[in-house]
Amino acid sequence: MKTSGAGPERVCTACGAHEPIEAGRPVWPVGVPCRGCGAVVPEHDGIPLFAPALAYADAGFDLAAFDRLARIEAGHFWFVARNELIVGLAERHFPNARSYLEIGCGNGAVLGALARSRRWERLVATDLHPAGLAHARQRLTPAVELAQMDATVIPARAAFELCGAYDIIEHVPDDEAALRAMRASTAPGGGAIIAVPQHPALWSRADEIGKHQRRYRRGELEAKLERSGYRVVFSSSYTVVLLPLMALNRLKARLLPADADADIFRELDVGPGLNRAFKILLRTEVRLTLAGMRWPAGGSRVVVAKAV
Repeated sequence: MKTSGAGPERVCTACGAHEPIEAGRPVWPVGVPCRGCGAVVPEHDGIPLFAPALAYADAGFDLAAFDRLARIEAGHFWFVARNELIVGLAERHFPNARSYLEIGCGNGAVLGALARSRRWERLVATDLHPAGLAHARQRLTPAVELAQMDATVIPARAAFELCGAYDIIEHVPDDEAALRAMRASTAPGGGAIIAVPQHPALWSRADEIGKHQRRYRRGELEAKLERSGYRVVFSSSYTVVLLPLMALNRLKARLLPADADADIFRELDVGPGLNRAFKILLRTEVRLTLAGMRWPAGGSRVVVAKAV
């Protein structure tokens, strides 16, 4: 039961049928059968499970890390400044967007910041792991829709004016499949904001423990976005001012025994004084970036692209 594709649509993962997404209705209503084949998406605690076989698999992320990460994100320099950068880029490049999809929302920290930045008509948070969605539900408003899914299979077409994935697609073996799925779900005139870890030379045990598939070379993400049907309109590094410290820390970690560097949060563990100082530095960097500076090197790469 294919439709004309004239507006936002949900896609049945069982038969491929497209159905229009009505204004004011969830993108994926829980318990509602497909009009084409009658299939009903399984759910848990009101959250549709589009990839139930992967829902509780320890694939791509340490499931136990969600609890600890939730305690860190709110005040940590790296997350606070990155949220400000993402919100600023959304305001600059997608000021009129009113529908937003986040892939790999984790605990919902970025989505929460974006939700507070403007009035949205539709906010959807997705993750492979229900553990992350459980935390996101606690910190987000009931108006935010939640769904469990594989990033490479997003069952929607032309449904969102803005899509986001922040330090997510480096976990996905086929990152271009995830980008193509995001592009298919992007409405005409919409786009995406993507953040990834940068510089293969910085690869360390932290990447292995975090279950990264890769760190990106400069220009790599941009090329993949363009092959996926986007046009890049912004690209810059993030964590520029702290790159020397990050590189030194990674080099030092390589000299330690493997079992001495087994904590994914080791790099995030700084005292209150350093956290305040680093927050000031990164917020200054973010302000300069939003004012027009472009940084060739940094711990992360942030790219904005529009659908073509």
